[in-house]
Amino acid sequence: MWTTLKLAADGVGAEALADALLRAGALSVSIEDRDAGTADEAPQFGEPGLDDPHAWRRNWVVALLPADQDIGALIAHLGLPADCEREVARLAEQDWVRLTQSQFDPIRISQRLWIVPSWHEAPDAQAITLRLDPGLAFGTGSHPTTRLCLRWLDAHLRAGEAVLDYGCGSGILAIAAARLGAARVLGCDLDPQAVVAARDNAWRNQVDAEFFLPDALPAGAFDVVVANILTNPLKALMPLLAARTRRGGRLVLSGILAGQAAEVMALYGAAFDMRVWRMDEGWACLHGDKR
Repeated sequence: MWTTLKLAADGVGAEALADALLRAGALSVSIEDRDAGTADEAPQFGEPGLDDPHAWRRNWVVALLPADQDIGALIAHLGLPADCEREVARLAEQDWVRLTQSQFDPIRISQRLWIVPSWHEAPDAQAITLRLDPGLAFGTGSHPTTRLCLRWLDAHLRAGEAVLDYGCGSGILAIAAARLGAARVLGCDLDPQAVVAARDNAWRNQVDAEFFLPDALPAGAFDVVVANILTNPLKALMPLLAARTRRGGRLVLSGILAGQAAEVMALYGAAFDMRVWRMDEGWACLHGDKR
């Protein structure tokens, strides 16, 4: 058995309280929106440049503790009032690996393209299957922005093209491009862990794709450049992505909220003929032809 302790905290104090719980011996700590499931729920996408650096105004800080933890003593140790808002529950032992795996089923991206975790059989022997497990790097196909890019690649990528996946995360878009017939596939990411994860995923999928940190990315322009990031970094990256797309080549941008699409298209319009390709759950995928 384990004990879970939920403590109320405001946006400013949540991270400090989480750190204090870890120092006090909590096995794990997470921060949740206390208004989740209500009209006051505040979705956060973690985009750089947001004015408010805190996750939510009202939080639950959730700690996993040993079953025999003295909650009163812990609260006193944290310097919190004895009557602070909290919830305490008992949690039975579970097979955490099986529980986690049960939450990730194969994802059908298109008529022929599937994302399948390693513990599942391929649902269709004729399908193009991308083997990908949830891990450290962003991009397992469950988010609308990733699905939009995958669907674009499935619908529009031509055999033999050279593809750059900028901000590759798990490498899923680069791997899909290779499986869909691209002749040369490169990816890059600022996060060294993402580069390692992408290389490992490419190896697992038996595709020829190379991944780099930005400073090590080989020179050259590409037939297709895909960037599934977020609006603010995409705006900053416009000159770089334009330079990496050959004349007549195509650019695919995602990670853009629908209300931000016009602004991004206007900026990239200096080098591309831009249009909205498709929307999904409030996210836009943009397509541009390099002039």
